[in-house]
Amino acid sequence: MASHVDINGHPTWVDDRGGNGEPLLLLHGGLGNSDDLLNSIGPGLSERFRVVAFDRRGHGYTADTDADFHYSDMADETVGVLEAVVGGPAHLVGWSDGGIIALLVALRRPDLVRKLVVVGANYHFEGTVPAEMEPDSPVLGELGNAYIARSPDGAAHLEVVMNKSFRMFRSEPTLTPADIAHISVPVLVVAGDDDVVALPHTVSLYEALPNGQLAIVPAASHGLPLEQPEALTRLVLTFLATAGPPRTLMPIRRARRSGG
Repeated sequence: MASHVDINGHPTWVDDRGGNGEPLLLLHGGLGNSDDLLNSIGPGLSERFRVVAFDRRGHGYTADTDADFHYSDMADETVGVLEAVVGGPAHLVGWSDGGIIALLVALRRPDLVRKLVVVGANYHFEGTVPAEMEPDSPVLGELGNAYIARSPDGAAHLEVVMNKSFRMFRSEPTLTPADIAHISVPVLVVAGDDDVVALPHTVSLYEALPNGQLAIVPAASHGLPLEQPEALTRLVLTFLATAGPPRTLMPIRRARRSGG
């Protein structure tokens, strides 16, 4: 059921699909909204989990404020939803900015995180491939139309949100591999083989994680959840259903990590 919930003093659009499974919080991408994930991978995940999603400030159905965008503040919003709506720890599945936020929440509040899935996420702003988009770009056009269809702030506020977002993209996040190494929960790192996040950066994220797994999806871009929702859903379900560390026939990296 969708409703507006007070999160840290701000009316925030939240959709709690209910169910008896473990809670799973979907975290949408930058300039996007929760419908992107609820309508793509949400149906497949709802069969086994209590799926919850929310629109961050200035995104989707949640109004903006005068404050700039910062990933730290978005992580605070996410912690607020976990505490006020979920009521405890959950699996976090984050796409793009949502993945960045999931990493920050795992560092800040590991008590609220079971497992993480981060899709097309960078931990440092220098980890993305330059991809300049013209104002009339079809991608920006679709994002703009989706914003206008949902935002209580109206079409005129779109430019403000775009400017805030791109300022943040140019300077955040600023995590390091040493920071990532403090994330102890199991993490599945997923990216398209033609992602806006540079492949070496994605691999370095995986390499820095003490308990990480990596999936590079062929014939996929940064829009993976929309392009191949069934494939992504299978990856997520398999990862979340598996207990304990992976058992493989020829462990190399994991053998070094375990001292074997």
